[in-house]
Amino acid sequence: MAVRAELLAEGAPCWADAMLPDVAAGKRFYGELFGWTFDEPSARTAPGGYTTARVDGRAAAGLFPKPDGRLPTVWNLHLAASDVRAAVARVREAGGDVLTEPTTADGGRTVAVAADPSGAVFGLLEVRPGRQAGFGVRGVHGAYVWAEAVTHTAGKEAVDAFYDGVFGYGTTQIGGDSDFMMWTPGGAPADEEHAIGGRSLVEEIYPARVPAHFLTYFAVDDCDAALRGAVRMGGRPLREAEDSPYGRYAVLADDQGTRFAVLEPPSAAAPGDA
Repeated sequence: MAVRAELLAEGAPCWADAMLPDVAAGKRFYGELFGWTFDEPSARTAPGGYTTARVDGRAAAGLFPKPDGRLPTVWNLHLAASDVRAAVARVREAGGDVLTEPTTADGGRTVAVAADPSGAVFGLLEVRPGRQAGFGVRGVHGAYVWAEAVTHTAGKEAVDAFYDGVFGYGTTQIGGDSDFMMWTPGGAPADEEHAIGGRSLVEEIYPARVPAHFLTYFAVDDCDAALRGAVRMGGRPLREAEDSPYGRYAVLADDQGTRFAVLEPPSAAAPGDA
């Protein structure tokens, strides 16, 4: 699959994995919802084993057990960095927190974990030219399609300045009556064709106040059917299905409480598709 250059650019979402209390239950839920198949767990990547999920044989996401029950049950989004140690320095300079210092992961890549000024946590994953950078598939049923940092209105200016300082995103305000900041890689045209993600507001997505976080979207062929299937398996809607200029979407929690979103793209490619 050809991957556009901006999808490997500094700060581009390049991988997602879920930290779960029960990985076997996660495999049942997402296997049925997205049609994922799963590799055998790798003990080298995470304590308790790291399981790669696949769509048509291509890497789509990861699942791993929570090493500590006090940690949140979450989908983690990882952003590309050509030099993770330099990115970590920029995180600190821009007012963020470094939660896990740079370390070498399975495959020899450097990784780290950071948080923006609002507390939204993200990973940093080293991207090397000419090598597979995380996602092996995007934009088809069951694969990653979009992501956004969901922050609070009161701190949005600090968050916008943070991502500009760390990744040099081009930013464009879109959404009409809503407050949504679209991100494009530094140096790329600031348009929807080159969009790699964005910043939205908690208050415009959820009926109740929740902590700032990254929301990861997976493509589906039928948004309403996916939502019904998730509910049948014990999931619950956090925002019911609705139409947008980029397709029909819904925000939901799986049967372990992990937040994620599904998007049924229109016939034309959604922003950020490969």
